[in-house]
Amino acid sequence: MYHHPSHYALPGERVILLTGFDPFGGDAHNPSWLIAQALDGQRIGGHRVVSAQLPTVFGRSLHDLSVLVQAHHPAMVVCLGQAGGRPGLSMERVGINIDDARIPDNTGAQPVDTPVAPGGPAAYFASLPVKAMLRGVQRANVPCEVSQTAGTFVCNHVLYGLMHLLATRPGGPQGVRGGFVHVPWLPSQGTPHLPLRDMVRGVHAALWAAVLAREDIALGAGATH
Repeated sequence: MYHHPSHYALPGERVILLTGFDPFGGDAHNPSWLIAQALDGQRIGGHRVVSAQLPTVFGRSLHDLSVLVQAHHPAMVVCLGQAGGRPGLSMERVGINIDDARIPDNTGAQPVDTPVAPGGPAAYFASLPVKAMLRGVQRANVPCEVSQTAGTFVCNHVLYGLMHLLATRPGGPQGVRGGFVHVPWLPSQGTPHLPLRDMVRGVHAALWAAVLAREDIALGAGATH
């Protein structure tokens, strides 16, 4: 079910649109949505977080995201998704133009080797400052990495689709930065995992870093990537 945002920006506030997904694959919860809910309405550096849930469904997730972007005119869009098996937060660097589903989505669709956007470029880089966000999350003592693959399920579908939307929408939002953060399982879902409070703290730190860093940072040769 689509969840409308419960908070809206006040006049003069810029919007950070933060999305999470509904549960999928038999799980009772999706930590990405629980994190987005927890941060809904937060003020971050002159911005207001407006959170909304996307369906774990090819196609419809991008339709809903497009509606949200049109409604809220965000300065930044950060989509969250679950990546079971990863030990910490993952700042995704790139989305690729392919849907190749290992499991069905929540309507039973299971595309194989299908483009997200027929005729679109092979890939888009996220326009969020992923290295600055990495450093911010690490300073909050939450495990984090920069990831070079968002997979080929609905998470990558949304990352690529978001960047394609921002790049091609006629008269669309200019200068809007966007990207994707994967989060691990909750303790109840398996191992490795992180407590929800730690993931909320980490995403909060990532959003602050994204707002403060107009350009990305170089971490140096010895830094963890």
